Amino acid sequence: MRRVVVLALLALALPIAASADIITANSGGTVAFSDMTGTGGLGTIGSTTITSHGSKLTQWQGQTGNLGLVNYSTGVLATGSVSGGGTFAAGGSFDIIGVGKWASKLTGSACGSGCDLFTGSFDGPATWTLVSSSKQSHSYTLTGKVEGTLYTGRTVYGNTTQNITIDNNGQLNKGIGHLSGGGTGFPTPEPGTLGLLGTGLVAIAGMFRRKLTKG
Repeated sequence: MRRVVVLALLALALPIAASADIITANSGGTVAFSDMTGTGGLGTIGSTTITSHGSKLTQWQGQTGNLGLVNYSTGVLATGSVSGGGTFAAGGSFDIIGVGKWASKLTGSACGSGCDLFTGSFDGPATWTLVSSSKQSHSYTLTGKVEGTLYTGRTVYGNTTQNITIDNNGQLNKGIGHLSGGGTGFPTPEPGTLGLLGTGLVAIAGMFRRKLTKG
């Protein structure tokens, strides 16, 4: 009977553990849009991509400060336009790099010049949304799902939102923007996997219970 109780409690605890997320944030930096020349700020379907430069990692779980870098690039523009909003295809890259003693302590490796905390890409289309527009500036959000590998070697899935400002039409036509900030969250462990494991343990507990009852 004790075995049944332990298995049942473990099964119930697993979905709770699934809610513990890794939360990260980044701030600052620039973005560049490829193949914008001659498009009037629209970009080119099947060619234009977004690439970030120099965005600082400012949060990793409870750790805050100047922690490293967040670098990413999207797949190609699939629908819509850069100026009006649309979607970018899956692919590209999304990397979170930790720098310094805190990252060395976390990973168990020397991270003076940088350790990969997460290495992945956009898992599915990334949505490019025009939030506001004026003669002075245009504000956008880039949102999408990312998939990749943590420094622990485990595959994880997450969601990211990046806030980008383009100062004027001249910068829009050149494909230059400013990354004001963003956030990315990774469910840890993956809720779907642990939910299935929990269900399986409940079933096993039921089998043990039936066996003990028959005995």
